[in-house]
Formats: sequence, structure tokens, C-alpha cells
Amino acid sequence: MNQKLYLSVFLVALIIGLMAALQFRTTNFIEQGVPLGRSQELSVDLNQLNAEKKQLETEVKDLTQKIQQTTKGQASGRQDAYPTLAKEVLVGELKKARLGAGLTAVSGPGIEITLDNPSAEQNKGLEDTMFAIRDEDLLHLVNELNGAGAEAVSINGQRILATSEIRWAAPFINVNLTRIAPPYHILTIGSPKNLTSALEISGGLAEYLQSLGAKVKIQPYENLTVPGYTAPIEFRYAKPTKGE
Repeated sequence: MNQKLYLSVFLVALIIGLMAALQFRTTNFIEQGVPLGRSQELSVDLNQLNAEKKQLETEVKDLTQKIQQTTKGQASGRQDAYPTLAKEVLVGELKKARLGAGLTAVSGPGIEITLDNPSAEQNKGLEDTMFAIRDEDLLHLVNELNGAGAEAVSINGQRILATSEIRWAAPFINVNLTRIAPPYHILTIGSPKNLTSALEISGGLAEYLQSLGAKVKIQPYENLTVPGYTAPIEFRYAKPTKGE
């Protein structure tokens, strides 16, 4: 009888001890707050949202000013002034459209990323498993940059658009139907801090490529120039929707 009583007391004490330990670990985890990696991601997202907000506010202000100018031209009754104002507005909208489409060179703060394959010494004796930067690595890089708020990206002088292809054509990579080879120089306009953080985050793309032996260099600049897209753009099948 005593043995059963002792055993019951022991089991109850063991359960209480486990519950207390679990409660302590849960409380300790909560007190630690958000992990560093997640904190960096949230910081990048917040900065991107703030940048988008500022851009939208600037566009609203610009459009409001143009509407006021056009209305003023109509109210003045000067037939010679109104066509001039209308033309200026159209030219301004055309420039903005070309800028958004990536057809013009742009300058601003950003970073330059240099990617290169491992040296011959690094891959010595590993010819069958030699690592080389592939098209999917460049695609991943462009996605990371866009997610961090990149406003313009080029790879070896080729401007990246929504219609740009980045595909493997062994032993080269084609971008905009143009053959490129390592080292790859990627120019990006945006917040240098946000762009660098997105790539150098713990477990991020830079660390991954370096672990495979690739050479990765990230250099921030206060001002750099990303070239515009120069090849002709043709739409053979896509047509504007009626009413747009």
C-alpha cells in the first residue's frame, strides 16, 4: 500500500515538475522576442512599405498639380495656352511611362553585386561536382532585390524588365536574348541598406552562394547608373482591352 502511495506521489511530482519546466521554457522563449533574422525581414518590409507610400504620395501630388495646370489653362480661355499645357502633360506622362517600363537609363543610390564562379584551385579534384552559377541563381537574386525594393536592375548591362528572360544556354546564360558570362555584375537602384540586408541576412542568398564556393561581393554606392532597355518591344498577340 505504501509503495503505491509513494509511486502516486512520485508521478504527481514528476508531472508537476515537467509542467513547471515547460512553463519556464515558454516564458523564456516569449521574453526573447522576435528572432534576429525575422526582425531583419520585418525591417526590410517596413522600409519597402514606407518607400512605396512616399512614391504614391509624390504621384498624387504630381497628378494634382497637372490637373490644376490643365484646369487653369481651360479657365483662362487662351486657345494658344491650352494646347501647350496639354502637350506638356502628355510629354510628362510619356516620360513617366518610359521610366516605369525601364526604357530609359536611371541614376540613384544603390548597390553593385559581383558574382563569379569558384576558382580552379577551389574546384581542384572536383571536376564532376564543380559548382557554377546558373540561371536560377540569377533569378533568385533578382527576386530578392525586387522584394527589397529595387527600382531598377541590370545584369552585365542588360536591363531587367517584366518580359526579360534569364535562362540557361550552356555553357552561358541568356538575358534579353543576349549571351552573358561570369563574372556577373548586377547594378541595382534602391536603398543600399535594405538591398544589402536582404542579401546578407543570415541564411540568405549571399551566404548560400558563398557556401558553394561562389565569389560574392556587394558594394554600396551613393549614385550609380542602370542602363535602359534598348531592344525593340513588340506585342503581336496582346491588345488593349476595350474601354481602357
